[in-house]
Amino acid sequence: MKNLMTTVALVLGQIAKAALWLAGAGLLLMTVFITAQVFMRYVMNSSLVWSEPAAVILMGWFIFLGAAVGIREGYHLSFDVLLYFLPKGAKLWLYSISDLVVTAFGVGMAWYGSQLALSAWDVKLPSLGISGAVDFMPLVVGGCLLTLFSLERLARRAAGLPTARFGDAEPEAA
Repeated sequence: MKNLMTTVALVLGQIAKAALWLAGAGLLLMTVFITAQVFMRYVMNSSLVWSEPAAVILMGWFIFLGAAVGIREGYHLSFDVLLYFLPKGAKLWLYSISDLVVTAFGVGMAWYGSQLALSAWDVKLPSLGISGAVDFMPLVVGGCLLTLFSLERLARRAAGLPTARFGDAEPEAA
């Protein structure tokens, strides 16, 4: 079981790394778009009509991809005060309950995001000339990754392996 989990962790680690690089590239590209828009508007007295909608779409991508990786790595928001006073066994149960809730949230994001994307499939974004479904794709992909990474955390915990920074086991050496 641990060999399988190690292999799965390596694959999901590569997916997380790719998602993080895409999120970083999206953030950088969004910054370029907004900088170009400000330059064009205030220096050239002309506006790039596509820059704001493109930047908002990119923002959705880097937010949801980054959030999914944050879940995998254990950097999402949490309320930890109670955990300082509980024994290790109780902490593991609370971590697992938290991961189950996050899994359900990820499934909801993917499901309802796909419903929104399908409903906007035939709508054309006028300034970009692409389908309105593109607006909702970060929800779908982010929800799928959130679900996948939360399930990985649950499986790793069940196998007695570390789950990032939560401290339910010491992290393995890299």
